[in-house]
Amino acid sequence: MRLVSLLPSATEIVYALGLGDDLVGVTFECEVPASYRSGTTVVVGGRDTRGMSPGEIDAYVKAQIAAGADLYTLHAGALAGLDPDLILTQDLCRVCALPSGRVADAVDHLGCRAEVLSLDPYTLDDVLESIRAVGAAARVPDRAEALVDGLRARLAAIRAAVAGRPRPRVAVVEWVDPPFGAGHWIPDLVDVAGGEPVGTHPGARSGPTTWDALRATRPDVVLVAPCGFHLDGAAEQAAGVAGHFPGAQVWALDADGLIVRAGPRLVDGAEATAAILHPDAVPPPHPQAARRIT
Repeated sequence: MRLVSLLPSATEIVYALGLGDDLVGVTFECEVPASYRSGTTVVVGGRDTRGMSPGEIDAYVKAQIAAGADLYTLHAGALAGLDPDLILTQDLCRVCALPSGRVADAVDHLGCRAEVLSLDPYTLDDVLESIRAVGAAARVPDRAEALVDGLRARLAAIRAAVAGRPRPRVAVVEWVDPPFGAGHWIPDLVDVAGGEPVGTHPGARSGPTTWDALRATRPDVVLVAPCGFHLDGAAEQAAGVAGHFPGAQVWALDADGLIVRAGPRLVDGAEATAAILHPDAVPPPHPQAARRIT
């Protein structure tokens, strides 16, 4: 089967299911292993925001949306040339990937025979079900079931390790300029890790807030996990956030690797968060997963 992934989290699911050899097209943001990169075509492009500040990125996104312009470009010719059987896309976040409607329209226009599967999880359970959905569509349901069972077992182990302990109040900052309180599955991760999520939007989109509003939630721990950034970028931003929370621990997280992408590595994020909140109960996080700022 020939697979095309139009969002990074779907690409991670594909590799976790052992289907890397079937992946023929990805986006410019997908982290494709070097051993596969030479044979994988980039079918979605977008602006390189490296070097832009969070405020500049926010202004760019808002201007594009206000103008009715797309944030991403589908290279239709490249897509047609790949002759895919299955295209993985989403409608969850316009800032993260092309909406599935644009993809379906392109497929119809090109006369492709591909199935388009939209992955739109809002909770941690939804993410696990989306793995099953990809496995079914890619005709490897048994692999998907085994993967989900393993992820659920790891989540259960985290819950067991932190059970009965005091639950610190945890605010997760998903963007810093302007500040966004985290939504979707992120509050679920905090709950699994033995924390009480505050200032978040469980099962809903993340949303803008203010530093005063976040401070009023009285967090014990603040996790800075800006979408689109790994640990070094998150740590740089977290250093600027720390002054808003003089009484709290402030940590930076590898957001793209652990928190914001709806794939199997979210369980790594739950483990890293548990290690921050309950260091005497859970092994310390990998040095490239989290960094304490204050």
